[in-house]
Formats: sequence, structure tokens, C-alpha cells
Amino acid sequence: MSTQGIEQMLSLLRSTAAQASGKAAEATPVAGAPDFAQVLKNSLDKVNQTQKQSTQMAEKMVAGDSTQNLHEVMIALQTASISFQEMVQVRNKIVTAYQDVMNMQV
Repeated sequence: MSTQGIEQMLSLLRSTAAQASGKAAEATPVAGAPDFAQVLKNSLDKVNQTQKQSTQMAEKMVAGDSTQNLHEVMIALQTASISFQEMVQVRNKIVTAYQDVMNMQV
């Protein structure tokens, strides 16, 4: 089990607590840790691409394109739907975590 993410979160919480108390923050970034914003952006882009692809497949199917298989179109639409629902749940968890951190007493 990797503790890299936990160490990164603890470092962020320590620096936030130090800033709130007026002390200089101790910058101790974890080497090799992925940038959260970049990971989130990549995930959103992937969900967006999945939705665009499924929409294009459905439009071709409706237009009468004989190369589109109904099963593949339905699977693509369901995959896009599930990935969007997953993204919404991740967003909800992030908002809840943010609210929990903001409600912590320092």
C-alpha cells in the first residue's frame, strides 16, 4: 500500500495550518507525486471524450450509417453514462472533503 498520497495530504494540511496560525509554511512537497489538478483535468477530458464519441456513434446510427452496430452504440452510450455518474460522485466526494477541511478547527 502506497502512503505517498497520505503524506502529500498531511503536508498540505500542515502548511495550511501554519498559514492559518500566521507561521511560515514548511514546504515539503512529495517527490514524484502527481499534480492533483492535472489528474482531475485528465479525468474530465477522458469523460468528455467518451461522451463525444458515444454521441457521434448514436448520430451516425440515427442517420442510417450501416457501419454502426446497435450493440456497440448502446455499450458506448452506457459507458458514457456510467463514466459521467462516476465523475459526479468523485466531485461530490471532493466537495465533502473540502467542506470537512474548512470546518476543522485549527
